[in-house]
Amino acid sequence: MTALGSGGPAGPAEDRTATDPVCGPHRGRGRLVGRTAEMGRIAAALAAARSGRGGALFVTGEPGVGKTRLATAALAEAAAADMVTVRGRASTVGPPVPYRPLVEALLLLARAGLLPGPEELGGYGPVMAGLLSDTRGAADTPGAADAPGAAYRAPSPLTVAETVLRLLTAVGRQRGCLLVLDDLHDADAGTLAVVEYLLDNIGHQPAVLLLVAGPAPRAAAELALRARRREAAETLDLTPLTHPDVRLLVAAELGVAPGEVCPELLHRAVTGSAGIPFVVKELVRDHAGRPAHHGDRTVAVPSTVADDIRRRTASLGPLGTRFLSTAALFGRRFPLPVLEHAMGVDHTALSEVLRAALASSLITPDGPGSQWYAFRYPLAAEALLDDLGPGERARHARSAARSLAQLHPQLPGAWRAHAARLYEHAGEVREAVRLYCEAARWATDGTSPEHTPEQPSEQALELLTRAHRLLEPGTAPPELHATVLEMLLDTVARSARLDRIPAPHTVDQGIPAARRAGIHARFSAIATLTGRPAEALRQLDTARSLLPGRPADGHSALVDLAAAHAELGRPAPDRLHTAARLARRALDAARAGGRPDVECGALLLLGQLARPQDESAATAHFERARAIALAHRLPVPRAAADVQLAITAAGHDERPTRLEQARQAARRRGLLPPAHEAGFALALERIQRCAFDEARDGIGRGTAEASGLGLDRPLAMFRLADAVRYAHQGRRAEMSGALERLEPYLDAAPGLRAMSYGLARAFCSLLEERHDAAEQELARALAYDTENPATGDFGRHGIAVLLGVLAGRMGRRHCGGLTDAGAGGTRWNRQFAGLAHAVLLGREGHREQATAVADEALAAAAPYPMARRLCLRLVARTAYEDGWGAPVEWLREAEEYFHAAGHHQAAAVGRALLRGMGASVRQRRTGTEQVPPHLRRSGITVREFEVARLVAERISNRDIAGRLHISPRTVEKHVASVLQKTGHPNRGAFATAARDLVPPVPA
Repeated sequence: MTALGSGGPAGPAEDRTATDPVCGPHRGRGRLVGRTAEMGRIAAALAAARSGRGGALFVTGEPGVGKTRLATAALAEAAAADMVTVRGRASTVGPPVPYRPLVEALLLLARAGLLPGPEELGGYGPVMAGLLSDTRGAADTPGAADAPGAAYRAPSPLTVAETVLRLLTAVGRQRGCLLVLDDLHDADAGTLAVVEYLLDNIGHQPAVLLLVAGPAPRAAAELALRARRREAAETLDLTPLTHPDVRLLVAAELGVAPGEVCPELLHRAVTGSAGIPFVVKELVRDHAGRPAHHGDRTVAVPSTVADDIRRRTASLGPLGTRFLSTAALFGRRFPLPVLEHAMGVDHTALSEVLRAALASSLITPDGPGSQWYAFRYPLAAEALLDDLGPGERARHARSAARSLAQLHPQLPGAWRAHAARLYEHAGEVREAVRLYCEAARWATDGTSPEHTPEQPSEQALELLTRAHRLLEPGTAPPELHATVLEMLLDTVARSARLDRIPAPHTVDQGIPAARRAGIHARFSAIATLTGRPAEALRQLDTARSLLPGRPADGHSALVDLAAAHAELGRPAPDRLHTAARLARRALDAARAGGRPDVECGALLLLGQLARPQDESAATAHFERARAIALAHRLPVPRAAADVQLAITAAGHDERPTRLEQARQAARRRGLLPPAHEAGFALALERIQRCAFDEARDGIGRGTAEASGLGLDRPLAMFRLADAVRYAHQGRRAEMSGALERLEPYLDAAPGLRAMSYGLARAFCSLLEERHDAAEQELARALAYDTENPATGDFGRHGIAVLLGVLAGRMGRRHCGGLTDAGAGGTRWNRQFAGLAHAVLLGREGHREQATAVADEALAAAAPYPMARRLCLRLVARTAYEDGWGAPVEWLREAEEYFHAAGHHQAAAVGRALLRGMGASVRQRRTGTEQVPPHLRRSGITVREFEVARLVAERISNRDIAGRLHISPRTVEKHVASVLQKTGHPNRGAFATAARDLVPPVPA
């Protein structure tokens, strides 16, 4: 029972939905995305109409937001419920037709055979017939005869309204009716008068009105407002899609899973559409219909989107077109005062154009006040620019640039970027490039405006990319080419945006040799960052060939620093020493050459190299780098220094809060390499603290980002962290899978192989009680570290020392000064090294000292639940044999933890050791979790706890026996056992101490 129709031209809200995963986008009715709440309200109204309670809903929103698509989904929902569905659309195409959407709806009902006969409408039948007839004859009064030759009188809106109301009642009598009136903003006054009458009288009819209207300040919008105020209709005001919904819509259009969406297309859809479904769909259609762009980022605006922008702009008249075209020269955002000054038109006329552009949803206010505006979505500005001819574009751009300079002398702050863009459009390349460089420097070193969503590095990268594209041989001096390349490569390295790396062969040979050497050193540093050691060395060879016999200066410092970083990626036993030597040479040259940025970089690297052996020296390097960065206002090295200081502090802090703050600060500036390093360190800290879910989430984000950007070194770090996460949970199969995924990337970070054995494999073996395997894996870690020394801790100063002391292979000379500096001084390693010291003291007969040292070590172990219990398990037997510490209590605590964590082998060994010490061993039976932890550690069984709880209530043995259905003699045995295990002299003392076991009396 359905009659559907759509008259008029297709607008931006016309549905185009992907339903065919093979052929790509085409017109269809696929899944509606992001409108669950709205469809819920529509479904409720339809259900009410089927019960005889009618209603009305206005669907509003800007062009392209999906109003018509929602109406189509509503029609489908109603049709599925066997309701009569009918649709009409207002239109401005062709000569005016009174009551156009209503007549269209009537015609559709007639074609579907659902139109009731005139007799069913009583005296209003002739009115309906008149609306449908080819002649314009119809009596105004219901029931009036149509006499031949009678004068024609058009029916009044009130009469038509009552006719339509009765018609809806008739067709919806069985299962209800849905009437959709689309594009009401284009409707005639008569139609709106009919709609207003229907709104007031639909409540007792079996019908729903779904009224689709744009936001323009026309009669339809005013009608919607009045209806909402008097509660005659609900309003569904559609907002743009969120980023996740845009991803879902793109995936639906392509017929793929959301995770399979091309990142470049998704980025273009998110940034270019502002969440407008029409624009998203057209971008996907355009993308699917084009060949691969092969890195060309100048993708054209889809023709349908451009046509829609042209149509709406043309409606503003010549002045409006000129206004928006000039505004597009600034990009998405534009300053109104500068435009007004540049155009030199009457303020009143420009204000009218501004209001019209706002009403058409082409632009929107941007920030507080009335100074800044923005195009509703970036593609609108691109489409308007494409329509400007070269001469017209240059003329408008020069005028705007002059006005900008007059209104903002010296171009402070972000005005440089706007001026650069204008000069680019004007064809003045040198000035544009110069200003782009200055703007990028300000974006990196200054404070970004609050309204700017991009990170500083991302802003600078975009500006420098534009500058680099403008440069061709002969268009600017070689020095300017060098400046752009240097800044662009530095920004690429900071942001890890490898897609913006210019080709090395584009380096202008006219650039002085020393500066070309620095440029190739930068290429080398980026290759090291991405895990391409061969390319890094090739670029270094080129750089060194350009500096033969040159004294130490800023250029040679840059080459030496790049060489030091490249050395870290070279498998060799002496690589860390060589890297340190090169970093020190770079430091000296940077000081002599006045390069504080390179000086900071050298200090940071020296600190990282020193940290495993001498933490205080490393901290001094980091603090010196931070001080230089602050003194010279260098925010990038300052943020990197903060990360390194936070990594160092995390090994001593109660919680890694500072490390997380430093990571977030680096990310806010768009500095991905230090952010990834902090993320890796944070993941290891969380794993050690058994915050496995937090670690998993951070590792997942880091892995996805590093993989997407093609950064092999960070990817190797996060894959290692994932293996460690599984290992510390005793999940060997998952750990092995993670290590397999790590294997292809180990060449990008040679030191990680040792860490994979020490931090992952060895710990997993210990949790499985395979101590021989763990020692072999630690031995392999030490061997790999000898071949390719690691800059990160892999257990050498912690667990390896404790196992070596327990096995008798290590003694005092291995532990001397271990906790004073370097990695051995971290809180994580102090627990192992401290207990190793306690074991040696116990063997030497210093029992009290051994106990005191063990207590200190276990206090350090407090943040590390698994490692603490592992330590207790490892040293308990030695402590018992040598008579120090509290080995029975330790084993009970460890056994309880391992049992709860599912480490059954470790728990079983703990129980066996307890039996060997003559201690009571708790039975593992159903209900154990009900026993409080402090009683479980004392060995209280489930049955003993049941008895103890009643003893705490001061109940006699006979009554306890009756309640538990056991003999009084058995109760006596349980009570004696409880008193012995808990150390209480009598049941009265126990009852006093165990008051918390007594359940509260109900109020």
